[in-house]
Formats: sequence, C-alpha cells, structure tokens
Amino acid sequence: IGRLIIGQNGILSTPAVSCIIRKIKAAGGIILTASHSPGGPTGEFGVKFEVANGGPAPDIVSDKIYQISKTLEEYAICPDLRVDLSRLGRQEFDLENKFKPFRVEIVDSVDIYLNLLRGIFDFNAIRNLLTGPNQIKIRIDAMNGVMGPYVRRILCDELGAPANSAINCIPLEDFGGQPPDPNLTYATALLEAMRGGEYGFGAAFDADGDRYMILGQNGFFVNASDSLAIIAANLSCIPYFCQMGVRGFGRSMPTSTALDKVAKVMKVPVYETPTGWRYFSNLMDSGRCSLCGEESFGTG
Repeated sequence: IGRLIIGQNGILSTPAVSCIIRKIKAAGGIILTASHSPGGPTGEFGVKFEVANGGPAPDIVSDKIYQISKTLEEYAICPDLRVDLSRLGRQEFDLENKFKPFRVEIVDSVDIYLNLLRGIFDFNAIRNLLTGPNQIKIRIDAMNGVMGPYVRRILCDELGAPANSAINCIPLEDFGGQPPDPNLTYATALLEAMRGGEYGFGAAFDADGDRYMILGQNGFFVNASDSLAIIAANLSCIPYFCQMGVRGFGRSMPTSTALDKVAKVMKVPVYETPTGWRYFSNLMDSGRCSLCGEESFGTG
C-alpha cells in the first residue's frame, strides 16, 4: 500500500467510505468500527473491509484473507510515524517499503458525501420542506457516533434545518455510555422528543451510519420492512431514480413482503437474499437492483 485516504479527524461513515472508494477507484477500504455495539476501551471493536465496488467483501475475498492471515509470521510497525488527522491535504513519508514516498491524504469526507447526495436528491425541495411556509419539524439523533458531523453539515448547514433538529452530534469514544443501536430501547432521547408531538419526522443512526430508525409524529415507530417499502413507493420523488429508472428491488429473507407489494404495482422484480449486504452488492453490480434493504434497518 502506497497511498491512504483518511477522513478528517479519523471520521468516516460507512456510506462515505463506499463513496470515496468508487470516486477515487480505490482497491478497497477499511472501516474500524463498533457498529451498533458498546464502544470505548472496554467495549467492542470490529474491522470491515469493503472492495472496489464500495460494498462489503464477498465470501470468496473474506475467506482468502483469512487463509492468508494464518500464514503470517511477523508484522512491522512504524511507531515514530505521526500523521496529523486534523489537517486537510497530503502528507508524505519516507518508509522502508517499495512505495516512495508513502502518501497519506486527509480529506473532508462530509463534503465529498454531500456532493454525492446533491446529485441524487432534490435539495431545493427538501430545503423548502424544512424551512418553507408549510415546513415540517424534524429531529435527527446521531447517537454520538460518526454521523454527527454529517447530520450537522447536511441537515442544518446545507438544508437549513434549525440547530435543535440534530442531537447527540459530537462523536464520542464510548458513544455517551450507551450502545449506538438505533432502536426504541437506546434512542430514548429521540423517542421522548417525538412523543411530545412537536416533530413530524425523526430518525436515528448507528455508530458508522449504515443503520437507521424512523419515527413518525407522536413517536410512531416505522419498522424496517415498512420503511423500505415506503421509500420504494416514493422513488419518483428522487431525481436520481427518475433519470436512471428502477430496475428492481432486493430484500433479505427475514424482511417482510411489504416491498413485494410495491414492486408488483411498479411492475419490477424483487430478489430475496440471505441476510448480509454483500448479497445486495452482487445484485447491484449486475444491474438488477436499484434499491435494497434488510430487517436490521440497512437500506441503500
């Protein structure tokens, strides 16, 4: 490896990693995350590897990595290497490897991801919904995970939502002492706010931004299966799908058939897969799937 791309301050959501991989045509990406589990020094820690298409590594790649790992006899570290993760731009280092120099690039991952979203959604329509005469008040809970800077920048700065629309937006090592699992048990701050009736839409994200929960007014819970079906039924409101069309839908086996009913009306196929995002990647790469989701609140 001769070049590393790292998010400013070490902050990168899973969707942003996928975006950057595809944008720069990287060989892959590594995500260090607790996902929706407890974090901190005594918490959990995981490593996710995404391949060149921006999706999770398929079984054949994961199995190969595992087999190679069993043959490793040593590893080298560079304790004196100091990378300033707060400073945007390129930093170069002279290491004892075949790449001269070794480059580390610190990027504004929020800005890169924001530019991607601008090409997918109608930001003017969303901005009018949040700030216009018939505005809807929303509440988004980042659960002190990586999504905080994204929520602030995109929702408040770009789309004009009031600052109090976003809560728990400071990334913390221990996620504020509770698992960043977007459900009715742990997203209590969001649930309490929504039950008050002031907000018409609420959402919470997990630690690395690849899971969410949706709440309606008065705290009405929208389950993962219905959320996926509602999005599918309203794809005509999203410019990207108006331009590219809808080829099909994908859902995991435990996800309900609500999506199937939408697909029947839209006259597009539905593909049922085992649980695991890597199976959706195969459908998308083959051009058969435009939207997919699973029972654990992952949608893309």
